[in-house]
Amino acid sequence: MAFWSSTSVFTSKVPRKILFMFTLSLSVTYLFYSLMSCYNSLQFPLQENYAYQGRLVTEETTFVTLREKLYSASQGFSESAEAEGPTAASAARDHAEAEQRTVGWIRTQASPTRSAAAAYHTSALEKERQDFSTTDSELRVNCTMDYGEKKLPQAIIIGVKKGGTRALLEALRVHPDVRAVGNEPHFFDRNYEKGLDWYRDLMPSTLEGQITMEKTPSYFVTNHAPKRIHSMARDIKLIIVVRNPVTRAISDYTQTLSKKPEIPTFEVLAFKNRTLGLIDASWSALRIGIYALHLESWMQYFPLSQMHFVSGERLIVDPAGEMGKVQDFLGLKRIVTDKHFYFNKTKGFPCLKKPEDSSTPRCLGKSKGRTHPKIDPDVIRRLHKFYKPFNMMFYQMTGQNFEWELAEDSEPRSSQD
Repeated sequence: MAFWSSTSVFTSKVPRKILFMFTLSLSVTYLFYSLMSCYNSLQFPLQENYAYQGRLVTEETTFVTLREKLYSASQGFSESAEAEGPTAASAARDHAEAEQRTVGWIRTQASPTRSAAAAYHTSALEKERQDFSTTDSELRVNCTMDYGEKKLPQAIIIGVKKGGTRALLEALRVHPDVRAVGNEPHFFDRNYEKGLDWYRDLMPSTLEGQITMEKTPSYFVTNHAPKRIHSMARDIKLIIVVRNPVTRAISDYTQTLSKKPEIPTFEVLAFKNRTLGLIDASWSALRIGIYALHLESWMQYFPLSQMHFVSGERLIVDPAGEMGKVQDFLGLKRIVTDKHFYFNKTKGFPCLKKPEDSSTPRCLGKSKGRTHPKIDPDVIRRLHKFYKPFNMMFYQMTGQNFEWELAEDSEPRSSQD
């Protein structure tokens, strides 16, 4: 009887322990799967953020690619890989640094408090998505399909007419960091009442690091242009292309003659009284060449450090040398070099070598390279004498000797425009 009693006690206790252990194991298993399910649900937002971040990196890569293509298209010349290397390497470094910052920022969000971090990250990415959106009103106003922003110019070629400004501008436009208006805006002398917004809208779109430029040679001899440009940007850089004033005057006359063949001869227009040797300085073709007079107006608003003077003569015989100085003045890398030019014997001045996608060289148009009419040597001698004191004053003001007096007793060295 005692045996059965002890057995019943033993059998009653064992099932209770087994039941307890079985229940405990079920609870632990349930808790484990619940935690795993919760962990996975918290991971999904972060994975989505990684996917969206991948799209942002792809957009950034596309933007860098567009800039590299712009560099290549702007140059338009068959250059060596060594010349293109620094630009591509710089763009690659910028992209790599941006990508590292992006990935690093994401990793900092992967903290134990994942739900809060994921929510904050999603909000930040949504804001970035809105910033990237092309429906943004500010983006519609300031940006164009050129993937850039229209800005007021940081540099202007202000003169002089028939000095070589078009040749300089076309050579500068070869540089990938220069974007310039092709036509002359004439804003500060003819269209000022249209306002700065109108002026800005004429400008090409630029990316960060690029310079916006324009050229209007008549600015140099326009009395109110210095004050107007100063009110727009007092730190702007000004480029003046100067040329032997006698040669420049003949070139100016040649251009007018091509449009109005009925005008009087150069000799008639140059003198008030040829017998007495009285020069008619009121004739615009001669007045423009009194460079010291016009420069005085500009020096009232701008220091010489913001002006760069290009020799029209040296721009013909050594275009790469003059372009190197201009690029230094603008703070640009010397990309436009002697390999971009060749001398055209027919026109009498350098032309840009042909782009890769063109079968013809890039020479200036038919309005450039006109043959000058024959001018009486006595008239040329008298004009040199007239300009000499003004030239000396100009040399003193600029600190540069352009050596125009070397042609004083002979015809101008260049017989072509």
